[in-house]
Amino acid sequence: MADFDVLAATWPAAETVALGPWTLRRGMGGGNRVSAATLDGSPVGAPGGSLGRLSEVEAAMRGWGQRPLVLLRPGEAELDDALAARGYVARDGSVLLAAAAADLAGPPVETAIDCDGPLRCMAEIWAAGGVGPARLDVMARAAGPKTWLLGRLGDRPAACAFVAVHGGVAMLHALEVEPAARRRGVGALLTRAAARWARDRGAPRLALAVTEANAVARALYAGLGMAEVARYHYREAPTG
Repeated sequence: MADFDVLAATWPAAETVALGPWTLRRGMGGGNRVSAATLDGSPVGAPGGSLGRLSEVEAAMRGWGQRPLVLLRPGEAELDDALAARGYVARDGSVLLAAAAADLAGPPVETAIDCDGPLRCMAEIWAAGGVGPARLDVMARAAGPKTWLLGRLGDRPAACAFVAVHGGVAMLHALEVEPAARRRGVGALLTRAAARWARDRGAPRLALAVTEANAVARALYAGLGMAEVARYHYREAPTG
């Protein structure tokens, strides 16, 4: 589960609460990763039954204004089946990818810039891609070494990304390329810049998460030599 720990630490929830064997996350509009509960204690079939507290988990999450959502990681098939039997719907299958930062890093280029915070032009690019203020707040919460990357096409801002380090692993988040700049190498440029930044700060691996449905992004990362580490998905409570 180490890569999931990195994912959680570099893209942190607004609040994390332990409820028996469950870990609940309050997302405040920051997306699935910061809004999903995980079963981190006793297994489903343990005496007393971890799912016996599911109603408490649901009530707490609804109290935050969130529809109950559970993250399913490798080895959690029993929990997945149990939630499915209760009407929870599978959604957003995703893949964790990783590569050695030294292998992926490119040379410094003037068109990839490290920033101490999100510039206005970056916020505009992210907003156009659906990454709004709540996700910028997630970036601000991340502890440890982190950077905001700006990619340019010529002299024009064209892409941006966020990178943070936890436990010796750098995680790339929210890579967004303007539509007019896509398929022109800007995404690869920023991915290599993220790897270079990670390597220079003593993080030997660069990792990221991408949805299974995002074939274009997955092809980009595969072409750069990033390999699959794990798959995961979510289950969302039925309405009502």
